[in-house]
Amino acid sequence: MPGLPRHGARAPEAGGLAADAGLVTSRYLEPGEAPSRDEIDRTPGLLVLEFGTSWCGFCRAAAPRISSMLEPHPEVRHVKVEDGPGRPLGRSFRVKLWPNLVFLRDGVIVRQLARPDGAELREAFEALLAG
Repeated sequence: MPGLPRHGARAPEAGGLAADAGLVTSRYLEPGEAPSRDEIDRTPGLLVLEFGTSWCGFCRAAAPRISSMLEPHPEVRHVKVEDGPGRPLGRSFRVKLWPNLVFLRDGVIVRQLARPDGAELREAFEALLAG
């Protein structure tokens, strides 16, 4: 996957994202840069997949809350994916509102939230980390 920042990441295992926890994106990845659904499904460990756009007001407002939840948990990878009409990854997760966060453990959806408030976000992180 060209363009994905990897902080000391190893090569992907079995076609998923790299197995270490160093994968984090600070901007929304365009379709050519973003992982495929197959790669997401085969990704080991904890992952928060965030769908949105850089111009989305709801996404910008949620960003500090999301960052503060992620900061104390370096074991959780965070991948931001630019979404829009006809984008296959977002459609595969039935994304309709932004930001849309998909919490995955070993490629399996634990929770999925659209425009979460602080309590919903906290609950989803707790569920992700509890496994």
